Amino acid sequence: MRVTLIGAGPGDAGLITVKGARRLRCADVVLYDSLVSEDVLALIPDGAEKINVGKQAGLHPVPQGKINDLLLARAKEGKEVVRLKGGDPFVFSRGGEELELLAENGIPFEVIPGVSSAIAGPAYAGIPVTHRDCASSLHIVTAHRKENGKLDIDFEGLARLHGTVVFLMGVATVDGIRDGCLRAGMAADTPAAIVENATTPRQRSFIGTLEKLPEIAKENNIVPPAVIVVGEVCRYAQRFDWYVPSP
Repeated sequence: MRVTLIGAGPGDAGLITVKGARRLRCADVVLYDSLVSEDVLALIPDGAEKINVGKQAGLHPVPQGKINDLLLARAKEGKEVVRLKGGDPFVFSRGGEELELLAENGIPFEVIPGVSSAIAGPAYAGIPVTHRDCASSLHIVTAHRKENGKLDIDFEGLARLHGTVVFLMGVATVDGIRDGCLRAGMAADTPAAIVENATTPRQRSFIGTLEKLPEIAKENNIVPPAVIVVGEVCRYAQRFDWYVPSP
């Protein structure tokens, strides 16, 4: 009896860790997210129970409380339970919430970290998120709106730090991201990028400026999942963009 939170990575099956893939192949039950790629799902044993608990923007068919209850119930049945989450289990993935009920009930658990799209997305677009010449700090921010529809982001604080800012879940709020950064004093011509479906055969990346981010998203029909990067490091994409998506 055990529950293992495994980070599936950003999409490319080669980016799940060796330990994560090994544990996944031993699972009796797998609860997986909608962002987990088909290539990673193919690692699940044929006889394992597969439960899709994925969330999409504005659509949560399986409430978080139900997911927590499922993990507990399957573990109490004595099964090897895997909670397979896109990216890393603890980077805006509610992994900590899912462990709370398990800890309260004395269920053994383990966490196997994964590669976050906040790092892999820029890397697959040729963008080093830090560089000694222009970015000594990295800030990963969720751009998901609160219930009142407002972005809860300290743009002024981000502007003061002069580092690279990576926004996750920001396609629907790209206008607010641009406006908040500009109001905080970031230059309109600050290099910026959007990477859609990072690390997958469907990856598309677009380089421009902070001021033009909404225009880039609209003209290219950007859809989630996508990573938005703001900072001088985006200039390197012109020379370092190495990834050629294959069918």
